[in-house]
Amino acid sequence: MTHILVVDDEPQILRALRINLKARAYDVDTAERGVDALTSVARRVPDLVLLDLGLPDMDGLDVIQGLRGWTDVPIVVLSGRTEQVDKVRVLDAGADDYVTKPFSMEELLARLRAVLRRREIAAEPGALLSAEYVIGPSTVDLARHTVTRDGEQVRLTRTEWAVLEMLLRHPNQLITITRMMADVWGQADSMDGGHLRFHIARLRRKLEADSQRPVHLITEFGTGYRFVPAAPAVAVAPAVAESQVS
Repeated sequence: MTHILVVDDEPQILRALRINLKARAYDVDTAERGVDALTSVARRVPDLVLLDLGLPDMDGLDVIQGLRGWTDVPIVVLSGRTEQVDKVRVLDAGADDYVTKPFSMEELLARLRAVLRRREIAAEPGALLSAEYVIGPSTVDLARHTVTRDGEQVRLTRTEWAVLEMLLRHPNQLITITRMMADVWGQADSMDGGHLRFHIARLRRKLEADSQRPVHLITEFGTGYRFVPAAPAVAVAPAVAESQVS
């Protein structure tokens, strides 16, 4: 059973989340203070932490930094802070997603499922995080967080890594603009899609053989983006001499 730790100092929200999560067969623990959350995770690492930022004893950002010092447990932030700078700071600190209050329970549950699915994929033997990917003349190693092109190291920004990793985690799958912006930046409705196009264009210039004619980082116009892996080499069997045919 998937174990979720909910950290929030509002009793009504704690109760609503506990009821809804348990109704969907999640095992739920709760904490109302940051220190209690850190103690709870140290005692039993959950499968996911759902964290409010406005806690009575410490800021949620400090909780994230405290957890990231020793564990990579998925963290979904649930907060009333709507400023982009707050969201960026939290995501840069190591949160996996950001949901703004007030929130739709169905949207929140969908975000939790998406984060948990990504964690399951990463944990599988031979999963995407342990693999190398060829994009034209470039080789991306997600496990080592390195990119080489023609034998030279290529530097990617934190945001470029987030965009690229999301695409590589879902080969041949269309990732919508809204989903990608929500996953990478924690928001979608208030952002201009041009921000995402800018980072995709930079990735193509750094990775593709011809950034004007990309063959791996593909745009589905008006919808989103898709990573198309390189086709595997096909082995050709040697011809059989006529004398060998019975």
